[in-house]
Amino acid sequence: MTAETLWVMIGFLGQALFSARFIIQWLASERAKRSIMPTLFWYFSLGGGLTLLAYAIYRRDPVFIVGQASGLFIYLRNLALIRREQRTSA
Repeated sequence: MTAETLWVMIGFLGQALFSARFIIQWLASERAKRSIMPTLFWYFSLGGGLTLLAYAIYRRDPVFIVGQASGLFIYLRNLALIRREQRTSA
């Protein structure tokens, strides 16, 4: 396997993780019969975002790098807010 093939596979893995978060959100909302955003959505966002950022860096695509890097801050902030809320409720 070439390095190029490996990086394309990493790119597809990141995209799959990133896309899976929508399926998770949809299924959770269907179960609750209302629109909700499960914590797992943010973990998949983080995993997909990190993987796609690595791919973007490999590709040296500044637009893709900025887009993925800025999203990571949002995902981490949401996870921090969720953790803080859980500690406050406990």
